[in-house]
Amino acid sequence: MITNKLLAQTPAGASAPAPLSSEPTPQRDAAPPEPGGGPGKHRLRGQARPLFEPAIVRRAVVDSFRKLDPRHQAKNPVMFVVEVGSALTTGLFVQALAGYGEAPAGFILAISLWLWFTVLFANFAEAMAEGRGKAQADSLRKARKDVHAKQLAEPRRGAVVTPVFAPQLRKGDFVLVEAGDYVPVDGEIVEGVASVDESAITGESAPVIRESGGDRSAVTGGTRVLSDWLIVQVTANPGETFLDRMIAMVEGAKRQKTPNEIALDILLAALTIIFLLATVTLLPYSLFSVEAAKQGAPITITVLVALLVCLIPTTIGGLLSAIGIAGMDRMIQANVIATSGRAVEAAGDVDVLLLDKTGTITLGNRQATEFLPAPGCTKKGLADAAQLSSLADETPEGRSIVVLAKEQYDIRERDVHALKATFVPFKAQTRMSGVDLDGREIRKGAAESIESYVTAQGGSFPPEVHADVAAVSKAGGTPLVVAEGARVLGVIRLKDIVKGGIKERFAELRKMGIKTIMITGDNPVTASAIAAEAGVDDFLAQATPEAKLALIRDHQKGGRLVAMTGDGTNDAPALAQADVAVAMNTGTQAAKEAGNMVDLDSNPTKLIEVVEIGKQLLMTRGALTTFSIANDIAKYFAIIPAAFASTYPVLGRLNIMHLATPQSAILSAVIFNALVIIALIPLALRGITYRAVGASRLLRDHLLIYGLGGIVVPFIGIKLIDVLLVVVHLV
Repeated sequence: MITNKLLAQTPAGASAPAPLSSEPTPQRDAAPPEPGGGPGKHRLRGQARPLFEPAIVRRAVVDSFRKLDPRHQAKNPVMFVVEVGSALTTGLFVQALAGYGEAPAGFILAISLWLWFTVLFANFAEAMAEGRGKAQADSLRKARKDVHAKQLAEPRRGAVVTPVFAPQLRKGDFVLVEAGDYVPVDGEIVEGVASVDESAITGESAPVIRESGGDRSAVTGGTRVLSDWLIVQVTANPGETFLDRMIAMVEGAKRQKTPNEIALDILLAALTIIFLLATVTLLPYSLFSVEAAKQGAPITITVLVALLVCLIPTTIGGLLSAIGIAGMDRMIQANVIATSGRAVEAAGDVDVLLLDKTGTITLGNRQATEFLPAPGCTKKGLADAAQLSSLADETPEGRSIVVLAKEQYDIRERDVHALKATFVPFKAQTRMSGVDLDGREIRKGAAESIESYVTAQGGSFPPEVHADVAAVSKAGGTPLVVAEGARVLGVIRLKDIVKGGIKERFAELRKMGIKTIMITGDNPVTASAIAAEAGVDDFLAQATPEAKLALIRDHQKGGRLVAMTGDGTNDAPALAQADVAVAMNTGTQAAKEAGNMVDLDSNPTKLIEVVEIGKQLLMTRGALTTFSIANDIAKYFAIIPAAFASTYPVLGRLNIMHLATPQSAILSAVIFNALVIIALIPLALRGITYRAVGASRLLRDHLLIYGLGGIVVPFIGIKLIDVLLVVVHLV
């Protein structure tokens, strides 16, 4: 869009033209948060739900009982065995009430109740994780609006408008959305430019610019147009919109298990079968021993069930599903929607990151900072020509050139219509843009392109300009060369600003064994300077879609998992190939469909946060698995001597915790086995503290903290419960 007198002084009280505002409002995109967090945090991430929000707890308590359905428990072999044991001991309690009990009815009842509590606590952990996701889904449902839409007979303003409800629209239809209207469905802008309030979806209060063409042409149903108008082509049928898919994705109950989780399930099932077979053989062995020795009493079925439950890895079995669901919930709190748990887990295993330079490593808006004239041209002459060539250039770079010429040389009051100018848009083939007016042909673009253009006009490229281009590139800037006809006028220095703190983040990733690669369309010299300043491990300059795809495949052939971000249609092939592909919500439909994650903030730096969340998921699962297996060791010392005390009195010497009675030892172990699940729910939901350390150090820390802790804590816990049972005279 071109307005009259773009550079005219703005009268008091009047609004400045948006394309040339030095402080554009609304922004072309909301300002992304700095790498360490900070500005940009909002509803989903900035106001994270309390860990035990009353409404979620109430729902989780109800769901805990619903999940007692054996069909649900059968999906978790460990907890299914515990439920079967709970039902069996309940039957034994009823039998004891009838006078045929194998042990005192009170003892059997206590064991039975705590076994049921074990199952319920595991169900509660899973329901809490699911409940947080369902609460997010409820929030998203509130953003969905059944609005009126203005359907167009053809994609142009002024065409016949038919009022319809949004659910009546189908893929391929065209709608007109004007200031104050809600966007009825997901779509691609085919005409117009407008500021859009996306706070209902992203929580970000700052409006953003959406326009036809390029990588900022997608709009989401439920957002609101604040100014101007858009013609949108519908890209999704009812029930298939992005908001519908978001709601389905955040429903924890619909989460599929990841390969890592399936493998751990198989391991836990194998351990359960082994201990089940071992426990089953103990009863006939005990009966034989009593018969042979003619003394003692055989072990009871109630005690065998308690022994089995304490032997199998119930702690991790009860928390495993909650850990996975909570990992997806943490991703949602970061405003990233993952299409599956597999994607979240893959993020934790990533060892190569491909990051776009612009907007990820640098702030994204390169600014013109200096005019470097060629011999025979003044700085003001260069600035004048550069500004003329940029009047219709609405990119941040183009606007900054206009502003720099205005600030340094007071060049303003240009009436575009009076100039009768013909603007030449930028094309990837020519890599330059410009303007034709009054017989003048002014072009600006890459040095190679301008050199070819000038040579074709019969001119030559001055060596001084070559030197300026090289100097700007070596300093990490981007040189734009300006020419008029066959004459080179000089160079414009564009400066990329590397984001604060990004170099430290890359250093942390390097400690974790993750390789960072910067992707840029800049020439190799410029790319090298930015890469050195940012601290990335490698870079790909003058990147094309084919080059990105080839780079990803090369790393994958070496057995590496690759992550990348993208927002354009030209990124879709590489996103589809990458193991973790984060598409920007503001990007094209093709990019969002190719990725397995969507960043609602459209902040390319989020890829680093995504990897950290994935790492945290795997670290949490590993830590709690270590703790679960380790705490079984302490339970062995508590329950095995007590279980066989009646058959082999000599085993009483192994009662190193000096537990009061065999019944107290067994009951204390079962109670601790149940309570430890509840105690670890906060850790499973929140995840362990993320630290950027190597695998060897992480394993060492897990063994020291969770392995050793898993051995020590049960000894203390079981002893305290035993003392409490004696004090209250329950044993």
